[in-house]
Amino acid sequence: MAGRPAGLRRLRALPGAGLRPARPVPLLLCLHHERYYREAGRPGRARLPRSYPSTFEDKGQPVPVHVDDELGFRRWCQDADPVCWPGRVVLRGLRPLLRAELRWGLFRHTQRPHTKWRLSDLQNLIDDCRRRQVNSLADLDMEACSHAARGIVLEILHELRLVYFTPADTREAGFIDTDHFGVRFTHRASFIDLTPIAQRWLRDLVWDQMAATLRSVHCPRRSGPFDNLRRAAMELGAFLLADAPDGGHDPSLLREEHMHRFVADQRRRERDGLPSLIVTDQRGNPSTVTAITRSGVFNAARRLLRGAMDSGEANRLNLDRAFITSLPAGGEPPRRARSPYSDDIARALVAEANLSQLEALDVNGRGLRDIWETIVATGRRGGEVVKLGLDCLGRYGGLPMLWHDQTKVGNYDQAIRIPEPVYQRLQARQQATVEAFSHRHGRPPTPREREGMALFPGTRSNPQGRLPLSYAWFQRLFQLWITDLDLSRCVPHQARHTLATNLLRAGATITHVRRYLGHISDRMAEHYTHVAVSEIEDVLQHVWVAGPGAANPGELLSDVDTPLTRQQATALAVDLSRRSTPADGGFCTFQPVVDGGACPWKLDCHNCDKFVLSGADLLYWRRKREQWASLAERAPDDATADYLHRVFEPTARAIDGLEKALAGLGLLQDALALDLRRPQDYFHRLWSLNFPARELTRAAASTPDQPQEGP
Repeated sequence: MAGRPAGLRRLRALPGAGLRPARPVPLLLCLHHERYYREAGRPGRARLPRSYPSTFEDKGQPVPVHVDDELGFRRWCQDADPVCWPGRVVLRGLRPLLRAELRWGLFRHTQRPHTKWRLSDLQNLIDDCRRRQVNSLADLDMEACSHAARGIVLEILHELRLVYFTPADTREAGFIDTDHFGVRFTHRASFIDLTPIAQRWLRDLVWDQMAATLRSVHCPRRSGPFDNLRRAAMELGAFLLADAPDGGHDPSLLREEHMHRFVADQRRRERDGLPSLIVTDQRGNPSTVTAITRSGVFNAARRLLRGAMDSGEANRLNLDRAFITSLPAGGEPPRRARSPYSDDIARALVAEANLSQLEALDVNGRGLRDIWETIVATGRRGGEVVKLGLDCLGRYGGLPMLWHDQTKVGNYDQAIRIPEPVYQRLQARQQATVEAFSHRHGRPPTPREREGMALFPGTRSNPQGRLPLSYAWFQRLFQLWITDLDLSRCVPHQARHTLATNLLRAGATITHVRRYLGHISDRMAEHYTHVAVSEIEDVLQHVWVAGPGAANPGELLSDVDTPLTRQQATALAVDLSRRSTPADGGFCTFQPVVDGGACPWKLDCHNCDKFVLSGADLLYWRRKREQWASLAERAPDDATADYLHRVFEPTARAIDGLEKALAGLGLLQDALALDLRRPQDYFHRLWSLNFPARELTRAAASTPDQPQEGP
């Protein structure tokens, strides 16, 4: 009830609430508060005469009310909890500051993606604060709150922190909030606590460097550098507190030998596997010092102290130069690239019986098996698959394509060809997600709502289906599955390594692997390629047009009349490359010849409609066009020149179509940059087409739509 104390106002039903107006009694209590009054033991003993309707109301006389303790009755009316009605919360009776904080928190809660607050939980929190006479949410005892109320309070306190503290205030308070700088890292709270750093001067150096990094245009995408810097300062501060004069609080007392002892202590803990002095894991257990953590501590502390020396802050603190320079670089920690799955493990991870066992772990049917099969078939990063949007599927030229975001390398809206079974599985998952939305809201999602929905939506506080499942959820169930299968330690990311290795084995170049897997450089792609045993040329990136002997030379081999987009050209190239065999200046698509049979047209390729040109032959045919043009120019008369032009006209149209298709794919400049007159270009994979038709016959026997063994 809003506006007046509970016992001093008649309650009217809200419009559309589905409630009948309650008949008020002379005590001016609604039916709900009448029940509350009885449950409270009827404070003040307020009562009415018997048969008061016929004795007083029917005669138009006022009804007398007998009260033993009027002050007690009115105090109960003032303190009684309001009735919670749909769409309304009651803030009456709260302290002014607390009321303003709750209003601001409710407003901010509606401004960004958030968890769902139930009004009953919010009203219970308000009632509890009113009974306790709380001045501010900062004074609330969090341990005494329920789980739902604690989540509401923490979210509002975060929003209030941005109001109550300026960036300069956070420096004095011993923390930094990345939201002050407009930065929020994925799966990471914006609040970074710096109070575990024992020395104030060291904590201020850390705050200054973090603030400078957050304001920089080169601010990292992830919180790793900030976590490493915080850990380095905590390790150094804890050691100085125990070993240095005055606990390290006076930087002018620190000398070179103190840094030497810190370095020796870290290396000893790394060697013997000892725990850290201060850093703990999420469960509160001491974190073990490893080669990776020690390297990160040395590198981060070195950057911190040398940055202070370069900025002049070290001179202001009277910090000894030798103390700074004696800290060595941590170097690159030893990293071992994950190996691809062995053949037996690969077969076990895609066996139907084992996949059914994996599906059984997904008790809520959120798409655990769909995620895994997509990772295996496409080699995408696990996070990329988990975060797929609802409208991530499409057909281009009749071929199934998957659209996804490669956020790690900054590539968005990327499309790759996927096998037909994976397309159908994801399509079924798409339909299941839409049906779940319709069941919850009573209607299908609108086109605008579909744009923001996830293909694998989370289960909690996600009414619109915008928030995807967490990768931690998938990884936890995946590890349970691996344990049940009694396999050696496996991680989902190894499927990506396995696919890269299989691509190399099939003849793909490092450049092709980089483009397909979405790496930023060939060097990064080399970490994903192992056991390359074949040099068969990969033809996935070739574009095909009809040859000179076709009815329409240069026609794009697709069902569309418009120029090919990059996605259409890529999908088309993947399809045609599996149904061809090399010929002089192009490829033959006549299936008996592809299967290894003899040519019934005596190898007259240039006049055959089964002959197609590929991107690898562009420069060859350009030189042919120049040669025919030169012959026509040297013709003895105009009739001979016209004849030569007419003869070469179908070939010229085929070349023009090839250039058009290559431009749609974005490979035209790469093809034109090559020059066969340089010997080294003969070894480029774009030109070295040398593979037997027998191998292509085996590949044609296994169509792209058939599932293959292994990832």
